Amino acid sequence: MNNFAAEPLFGIIISIAFYLFGVFLREKIKSDFINPLLLTIIGIVLTLILFKIPFDDYNQGGQIINLFLGPATASIAYSVFKQIRILKKWAIPIIAGCIGGSLASIGSVYFLCRVFGFNDALTSSIIPKSVTTPIAIEISAQLGGMPSITVSLVILTGILGALFSPFLIRFFHISERIAAGTAIGVSSHGIGTSKAIELGEIEGAVSGIAMGLSGLFTSIFISLVQFFG
Repeated sequence: MNNFAAEPLFGIIISIAFYLFGVFLREKIKSDFINPLLLTIIGIVLTLILFKIPFDDYNQGGQIINLFLGPATASIAYSVFKQIRILKKWAIPIIAGCIGGSLASIGSVYFLCRVFGFNDALTSSIIPKSVTTPIAIEISAQLGGMPSITVSLVILTGILGALFSPFLIRFFHISERIAAGTAIGVSSHGIGTSKAIELGEIEGAVSGIAMGLSGLFTSIFISLVQFFG
């Protein structure tokens, strides 16, 4: 087992297998709370622990899968292109939503971290949790945070967003698809956007735009706070 685990094929096979199992389970149970990505993470972690397989061995294949992250993210541009007329029509509300969402995310995190007595390093690690991973890492490092913690929180935020966004949209009776897509993109970046695409092409396109804009606005707001602070 350990000999095979040292091969790149091992990481690829178990990643795809657990993800397909998650998709099958979600289709079988018909629940928004069954998230294939979360099940894949749990399955891989348990496999590595039970069989005492070093993470570096698994990651030989994991890095190959990671190469598809760029093209997968770029594919969102296709949804954006198809809905370009709608996006132009609703440009101002989308931008306003991204600005408001980014400010709310930064402000609420900072306030709660102060309430719970978190130190500056931990607070700086949590603040960029709602933006996509590369931007979050840079913001965390810029603020003096711990990028490893930031990455974990970014993934957790995305998974929670994907899990709960359909429920919250129904609970708050959000019927406007532009608003739903903006909320998902601002709050839960790429992982949430994958769920938005499942909800509809308009939601997916708007979420993809909102994900990029919220990362931009968050970076700008953090830089302004540092400059004037």
